[in-house]
Amino acid sequence: MQTILIIEDEIDIADLIAFNLERNQFAVEMEHDGEAGLATALTSQPDLIILDLMLPKKDGFTVFKDLRNDPRTRTTPVLMLTAKAQTEDRIAGLEIGADDYLTKPFSPKELVLRIKAILKRNAKSSTNSSFECGPYKFNKSTLEFFANGEFIDLTATEFKLMLYLCERPNAPQDRYVLLKEVWGYHDEVNSRTLDTHLKRLRQKLGEHATPLETVRGVGYQIVT
Repeated sequence: MQTILIIEDEIDIADLIAFNLERNQFAVEMEHDGEAGLATALTSQPDLIILDLMLPKKDGFTVFKDLRNDPRTRTTPVLMLTAKAQTEDRIAGLEIGADDYLTKPFSPKELVLRIKAILKRNAKSSTNSSFECGPYKFNKSTLEFFANGEFIDLTATEFKLMLYLCERPNAPQDRYVLLKEVWGYHDEVNSRTLDTHLKRLRQKLGEHATPLETVRGVGYQIVT
């Protein structure tokens, strides 16, 4: 049974999420402030964290950065849940490496589907093997990624996206196919998610980003 940690200060919302997760055979832990949530995450190391941004004691962005700076939770998938619906807040959450972002009010069914999609894609990335493509090397069991021998710290979603592209070199990948295969989305509403992750990937890759190309009107590809 996979464990989901809910860090949400609105108890009614946390209880609603917990109820729907338990109905779908997830184990649930809950905390109602940022400091307690971070402590529990580091101790219990859940399979996924639902993180509100507007938290007492320590805000969600700070909690997220602390999670990513600790080796115990560096690759733990995080779904940000917040009342902030503005585009810039959504992009900010994705740019710092969140795996997904859902705004309140939300559909509990959609939340569960997104969680399952995140866990599914992470499971696919965790098989016991390594893979190389041009200057890039992947360790699928540890989610470690190297470019020309240099370790690049990628989130689980960034790792999955790069792996998907590298397993199909020199072949343009349609943006909506990427959204479906990497994120589990089946519509165009979340297209900015892909662009945000590619922008962040290029920043992380720096001088090693040359093989990652934009194919105008189609999507992206890795050129070897």
